[in-house]
Amino acid sequence: MPPATTAIATPPAGADIIPVASLFDPITFRGITSRNRIAVSPMCQYSSTDGFATDWHLIHLGSRAVGGAGIVIAEATAVTADGRISPGDLGIWSDEHVDPLARVTRAIRDHGAVAGIQLAHAGRKASSARPWDGGHQLAFEHGGWQTVGPSPVPFHDKDRAPSELNAVGIAGIVTAFAEAARRSIEAGFQLIEVHAAHGYLLHEFLSPLSNHRTDSYGGSFENRTRMLREVVRAVRAVMPDELALWVRVSGTDWAEGGWTADDTVQLARELSPLGVDLVDCSSGGLVRSQKIPDAPGYQVPFAARVRNEAGVPSGAVGRITRPEQAADIVGNGEADVVLLARELLRDPYWPIHAANALGAAKLWPQQYIRAET
Repeated sequence: MPPATTAIATPPAGADIIPVASLFDPITFRGITSRNRIAVSPMCQYSSTDGFATDWHLIHLGSRAVGGAGIVIAEATAVTADGRISPGDLGIWSDEHVDPLARVTRAIRDHGAVAGIQLAHAGRKASSARPWDGGHQLAFEHGGWQTVGPSPVPFHDKDRAPSELNAVGIAGIVTAFAEAARRSIEAGFQLIEVHAAHGYLLHEFLSPLSNHRTDSYGGSFENRTRMLREVVRAVRAVMPDELALWVRVSGTDWAEGGWTADDTVQLARELSPLGVDLVDCSSGGLVRSQKIPDAPGYQVPFAARVRNEAGVPSGAVGRITRPEQAADIVGNGEADVVLLARELLRDPYWPIHAANALGAAKLWPQQYIRAET
């Protein structure tokens, strides 16, 4: 849980008081300490063959560690081969995937950052072409495969309907997450994030828009959250106590009748006792009819509610671009960590530049010190 610092925000009665700090204060989750509150958000690179990490992943993730981020999280990494978004996705369904990933974690950790990985199953959004190849669902004759989901409801009207998972299939995927976590630890990752957002499998179970089941995995809030809770328990069970476990959620579906911010707060309350150390709050991705009010920091309120109503540490992500904006989010007690995505693609050294802009301690690596002034 977060380190003890001075609290300046008062959550509602019944919620734990979470101390707040500044953007460049360290933060500790169990036995893992990040040098600051800036994390590299998982970003799919679609640059693997058969799930294997390559030099691209080494350079992409290693350079963000050199750039001063406190936590560097590898992209959505498939726990099964058919759980990939595309044939180019990173994977960890085989022990053979461990060694190439270990090379990446060494680079991240050697340059001062915490090495994280996001474990994922794409569900009905699997079997897709890479974005630059159109992103459409791949036909079987073009390398596609049958997708799975909580119900036979396709993401797009033109897509094949996913096969509805039965109890055996659900249990198999829960086990696959646990095995992927075991391999992640073997590869040297210190933080594991379970991906339950953006319309992928675990989110599909959460939302009534995609989950039409009538068994113990559908219907009520308790039932729709069951698979995620089972995954979290299974993953936490194989992790050493000193390593950190996060969950990424979509704070809302941005669609009538879907998952809501109130659901997210309640889910956070239930995940914390299961060993989740932070809830990473994104949004959307489940249905094509979503209406997203895209604006700077538009998802921050979800992180603020999780932190201050559920009393659970939270991460804010989405359209966070300016140092002052990021500092205010942390300093105002809206989130414990900010996760940057596209801004860190534009500028891998954003944390260094932000520290300079905010008058924080210098983050320049010794090899680059001549560029400090």
